[in-house]
Amino acid sequence: MSAVSLGQFLLGAVLALPAVGAALVAVVPGERAARLLGTAVAALTLVGAALLVLGDHGWFGYGPAPAVQPWHQVDLPWVPGLDLRFHLGVDGISWPLVVLTALLTLLCCGYTVRRVPEGGGSGRALIALLLVVEVGILGTFLALDLVLFFAFFEVVLLPMYAIIAGWGGAGGTADVSSGSPARAAARKFALYTLFGSVLLLVGVYVVVAAAGTADLVALTGGAGLSRGTQLAAFTLLGLAFAVKAPLWPLHSWLPDAHTQAPTVGSVILAGVLLKMGTYGLIRVAVGVAPEGARWAAPVLGVLAVAAILVGSLVCLAQDELKRLIAYSSVGHMGFVLLGVATLTATGIQAALIGNVAHGVITGLLFFLAGAIKDRAHTGALADLSGLRETAPRLAGLLGFAAVASLGLPGLAGFWGEAFAVVAAVERGGPLWTTLAVLAAVGGALTAAYFLRLLRRVTHGRPSPVVGRFTPALAGAELTAWVPLVLLALAVGLVPALVLGYTTGPVDALVRVVR
Repeated sequence: MSAVSLGQFLLGAVLALPAVGAALVAVVPGERAARLLGTAVAALTLVGAALLVLGDHGWFGYGPAPAVQPWHQVDLPWVPGLDLRFHLGVDGISWPLVVLTALLTLLCCGYTVRRVPEGGGSGRALIALLLVVEVGILGTFLALDLVLFFAFFEVVLLPMYAIIAGWGGAGGTADVSSGSPARAAARKFALYTLFGSVLLLVGVYVVVAAAGTADLVALTGGAGLSRGTQLAAFTLLGLAFAVKAPLWPLHSWLPDAHTQAPTVGSVILAGVLLKMGTYGLIRVAVGVAPEGARWAAPVLGVLAVAAILVGSLVCLAQDELKRLIAYSSVGHMGFVLLGVATLTATGIQAALIGNVAHGVITGLLFFLAGAIKDRAHTGALADLSGLRETAPRLAGLLGFAAVASLGLPGLAGFWGEAFAVVAAVERGGPLWTTLAVLAAVGGALTAAYFLRLLRRVTHGRPSPVVGRFTPALAGAELTAWVPLVLLALAVGLVPALVLGYTTGPVDALVRVVR
């Protein structure tokens, strides 16, 4: 089989495997057998995603015309009457996120084999929904047709709503009543997402109607779109992706969804679902409407820095563990969006490595927060003191994740935040220099609230609930956590694991945009 044929096979496999797996998990007899089957399917998907890097390929680049060259692509007729195509492709911008999605889905499925949230549905149903969510996220990262991108973008909504509403609840215990906090958080998530979806649909229509094509390969660089069309398209697409990212002040659905979601729901939500927004902003909004991106860049930069500062200040006042981590995501994604707003190679590189780092580190934080809440049946920081006295391994892992998230050099969180600030300085001028200074202040506030978290949770005398903890960690917990610990360390020490694949396509994108 040639390298191109192998790539096409893998592109189809990484979407077909979780889709077929979700159906099989729903019907296979035996609860535990179904959970194990779903985990095996997720493992095969990860293998396929990782192998997409193979082949004699060059960088995903933009030629003068522009000519986009994915590493591998599948381009088949989809709706011939409307000239829509089932066009998939992978490059150095999308591949790290594809692998991250597959990895986190595998870890969540494996975690669910051991434990299903109390009071919700069956474990097999939860794993089936996780696999459906994986299909939507992977399709979003792989789609090279704008209408196909929109279709995959929408696949995620209903299964994630079901995960939050069906298995969510404070303290790890789901409440299925119609007025429960979990259901309210799920409805809020759905309403915000639908609002973004409407904007995305209108934006897609504006672009496709004006350009006469939905092919992202042809559309990248503006494809002859007028200035007015590009301004309108970027406004619509940018707002749609800002809801998903989320960008302040469109972020208010996120803390409620994270607080009420089950552990695996929070991991997927923070780890990769938010990245659909930032990836869409880079690939679609900036790529398709570069003139609109240049016009809106100062506003996007101001809102990104506002998200950094607001998220950090709210975290300093938070007294609930998962809610604090949720608001920290608002701040971290602010750094990602600041990098995008600079429209420089350094800034977009910072955004891409920040995406991966946030997915790894915040995924680990939510796994650890879920383990603590499962044991304590509360997330109140006042009730969680003294963790290092009774569960030193759990406290040590929480400490590692916290210092990684605050941007300690040598760990993954450092590169995205530091170089987003550097990119703003490189952009120059009073506005961008001011934004760089304020973002750096936000970085200091990030360190402050994570150190406050560690002081309140790991130090002091053990609270009554923490005093009942046992020091042992379950094997399934370590299996889910150790890969994320190793990745946070590896990406921090060798950022070329991500940047080595993104440098070429980012430089090419910036040439088109600037």
